Amino acid sequence: MSALRSLPPPPSDEARRQAALDAYAVVGSVPEQPYDDIVRLAVTLCGVPAAAISLIDHDRQWFKAQIGLDVRETARSEAICDRAIRQPDRMLVVEDLLQHPELPRPAMRVDGESLRFYAGVPLLSPDGEPLGVVCVLDNKPRALTDAQREGLEVLARQTQHLLELRRYAMEQRRLLTEREAFAQRLEDARADLQRRHDLLEHRATHDALTGLLNRSALAQLRDNAEAMRLLQQAPYTLMLLDVDHFKDVNDRHGHLLGDRALRAVADAVAASIREGDIAVRYGGEEFLILLPDTHLAQAAQVAERIRQRIAVAPLPFALTVSMGLAAGEPTRDWSEQVFDRADQALYRAKASGRNRVVVDDTPLHHG
Repeated sequence: MSALRSLPPPPSDEARRQAALDAYAVVGSVPEQPYDDIVRLAVTLCGVPAAAISLIDHDRQWFKAQIGLDVRETARSEAICDRAIRQPDRMLVVEDLLQHPELPRPAMRVDGESLRFYAGVPLLSPDGEPLGVVCVLDNKPRALTDAQREGLEVLARQTQHLLELRRYAMEQRRLLTEREAFAQRLEDARADLQRRHDLLEHRATHDALTGLLNRSALAQLRDNAEAMRLLQQAPYTLMLLDVDHFKDVNDRHGHLLGDRALRAVADAVAASIREGDIAVRYGGEEFLILLPDTHLAQAAQVAERIRQRIAVAPLPFALTVSMGLAAGEPTRDWSEQVFDRADQALYRAKASGRNRVVVDDTPLHHG
């Protein structure tokens, strides 16, 4: 356990040894109480003024914890700890440094005086790679008792245990981060699939030009027993709207302005109805509006607002619409009768000059 007159060579695979040390991410870390406690115990156990946990980095030795020394790191070339890791299977004890010229003379001081005594136990990774040393130091020559040597070896094992706990905690944090990242990717993928599903569903049930519901959505509504049950709990009104002379609009102004006119109609409808009302682009220039829980008189006011909004739409030409309204009764199926009567009212609106709202108040026939 004494210093060797013929020094062992450096570790055969320095890159592998350095990689083992780097795996702990400990060099350059902040002071930690458990490591500080190790060096305090070492000083008390061995009766010396200085102790350190020295880690041998690329070209330096760095002290994870130290007591009684005037530096936090030194050049590796002057570190006796670098010589200690060359014989990783044993403790290196130098009772008097002046008697060993083969060893370097560290510039660091112990209580202001040159180093004379050194004893260090190598720290080994589970694969046997030497990482550093737990060492005690003095500015006077001395020897260690067997009990002190054994105690120093125990402190080295405890230090290695702390390092393994550190690496384990890092690995757990890494795994947790990966799991969280994976969970986030799954959530992002799920959200993306939901967005795609919603987009496809929207495209399947909405008119691409106006953004209103299309006939497919209306058919789904009619096939939805619960929706129809809720609709028929109170009087409702069905409204049909047709853009006046729309073929002339396309012929005179082109299809781009024709599309703009249809969007203006849709905007006027959307701005005039409630959240629970249903607006459908039923055909080319035909629109269907369903107003649940709405009497004809109320629906007529809504229709008039729509007509007036369209009349002042920001278009380079005048645009008018004709509208027909019919009432539906609660507790009855949404039969073709309601649609037919609204369609007849629309026909009368167009036949009587267009640009108007006609209400059909004929009672529904039972049976």
